[in-house]
Amino acid sequence: MFRWLGGLAPGRRPAITAATWRQVREIDALAPQMETLDDVALKRLGRSLSYRAKAGEPLDSLLVETFAATREAGRRRLGMRHYDVQLLAGSALVKGAIAEMQTGEGKTLVATLPLVLYALAGKGAHLATVNDYLARRDAEWMMPIYEALGLKVGIVESQMDFDARRKAYDCDVTYGTAKEFGFDFLKDRLIKRQLDEGNRDLGATLTGGSATGSTKLLQRPFWFSLVDEADNVLIDEARTPLIIASPPGEAQAVEQALFRYAALAATALDPDDDFEQDVQKQTCELLGRGRSRVRAFNRPPELESVSLLEIYDAVERALRALRFFGRDRQYVVRDGKIVIIDEFTGRAAEGRTWRDGLHQAVEAKEEIEVTVPSGHAARITIQDLFARWPHLAGMTGTVATSAGELSRTYDVAVAVVPTNKPAIRQRLPAMVCADQAEKFGRIVVEITELHALGRPVLIGTRSIDKSEELSRLLEAAGLRHVVLNARHIEKEAEIVAQAGQRGQITVSTNMAGRGTDIKLGEGVAEIGGLHVICTELHDSARIDRQLVGRCGRQGDPGTWRQCVALDDDILIQGFGPARAKRIAAGIRSRLGGHPEPLLRTFKRAQQRVEARHRRQRRILEYVERQRNEAHIQMSQDPYLDSPS
Repeated sequence: MFRWLGGLAPGRRPAITAATWRQVREIDALAPQMETLDDVALKRLGRSLSYRAKAGEPLDSLLVETFAATREAGRRRLGMRHYDVQLLAGSALVKGAIAEMQTGEGKTLVATLPLVLYALAGKGAHLATVNDYLARRDAEWMMPIYEALGLKVGIVESQMDFDARRKAYDCDVTYGTAKEFGFDFLKDRLIKRQLDEGNRDLGATLTGGSATGSTKLLQRPFWFSLVDEADNVLIDEARTPLIIASPPGEAQAVEQALFRYAALAATALDPDDDFEQDVQKQTCELLGRGRSRVRAFNRPPELESVSLLEIYDAVERALRALRFFGRDRQYVVRDGKIVIIDEFTGRAAEGRTWRDGLHQAVEAKEEIEVTVPSGHAARITIQDLFARWPHLAGMTGTVATSAGELSRTYDVAVAVVPTNKPAIRQRLPAMVCADQAEKFGRIVVEITELHALGRPVLIGTRSIDKSEELSRLLEAAGLRHVVLNARHIEKEAEIVAQAGQRGQITVSTNMAGRGTDIKLGEGVAEIGGLHVICTELHDSARIDRQLVGRCGRQGDPGTWRQCVALDDDILIQGFGPARAKRIAAGIRSRLGGHPEPLLRTFKRAQQRVEARHRRQRRILEYVERQRNEAHIQMSQDPYLDSPS
């Protein structure tokens, strides 16, 4: 039993053991004593615990008393008393585990336990989440607990200046996004580089300080980081490094002309004769006929000095942007700029750009201003960033299946935390259809039937365009609904909060309001609870599980159904276009029978995509390691130039 609860990762001891349960019972035993303390005495206790931690007392010896005080602060200030299983999760986090907790089990409240304990040492405890909204919401929501124990809370947001960031990092507990923590680390690295080179004036300018005064970095040395939505941050986003670009050079006009020329050339090429495309790798390669046609196109005067090889490369990037990057799927155009849509969360990834000229190729394709690709002033991967915290933990609803990768990359175990109440959600038979039109038609029929009963329905889609297509069909059927996608991000929490109300219909991309709880309206539990429809398999099974977890929270009733069609993206991505076509033909002949065996083929395609993404993360990790080793060698070898 303890092996299952602890979630053993290779080479690691379980984070939840019999000793952990004994700690929970000890915390329970202190509850009457904590309730006798007034507010002043509770804050005095918090400061006493902090004094003991700063004096060198091991945090393990302070855990029981600190958790008991934190639980009492939550009960007193927020009316939220940590459940025993939440104490169990908190203990696992203190041990440096990734805790898998089902949706609705109170991860936001659990986070206060390890954050308070590690904050006692006065070295700063960080909570990294996926966006600014969740960082501010959770910090402000939980702030009374920290204040009751004499701790200060800071929030780091994307639009803050240097002084405000420093103040936030100087607090006992700091909430922010992983991206902001990473970019601030890179800014400090640039500042240190300038100071090491003796350019104190520039260092002071970078930090917003005085050129004559002391130059202060943004962050203190790392101590403890708790990663919320850890699967998204530590795995899904780990394929994209964080980069601070250097200023553009003098070749701006040439670069812009090259991208525009390549975009026009790409539209004139024939996919059958001029180039080959690899759907799985999402690449395009010019054939001999295609190169001949590119050479024959009229080139603008700015490209006279550009080599044919550079032109071929630019056209192949333009073909990739044209064939594999679709508007309202991989990106949206907002205020004349390309805004990337995170493929795993469905949210707009503000400020992020694609590498190696791909972003500029998409800009040229959309006929908007082409931003000149810049060099890299500083960069770091998610793996390298979070490896710098001596104490790392995380929380999510879906991560146990990736325990091996997490253990190898971040040296953490995975603790599967039991639910406070047994989960009673019910899985309905899968729906396998010939194409998207049939699938959406059957989904609308199912929604109509459930809506007539008053049951709320949440429909998860894979992309913005599909969410809006389904929305049009629902509107045509006379069904009132709301749509949650990257176009309506500012209303996300409000939309999700209402998704469990009687008769509510919510169409969502795979963000599905991650981090926001869906509570059932009055009388909804009696008619079956929330029904979730998964319209397509995503690139990762964890994303599907996250969507399913929106129903059946805290012992509530709920149902869900998986729907797929033979023209779904996952088949082509998993098997390639030729094999996917043969597989789809075989499945088509068996439609109308038992759907579960047919669904297994889609699952295998998903597993192939997941394996490819794992390889990409390992390659990135290897490349970055080699790059860092090369930089170290160059800095130590007097016969080599110093790295820029």
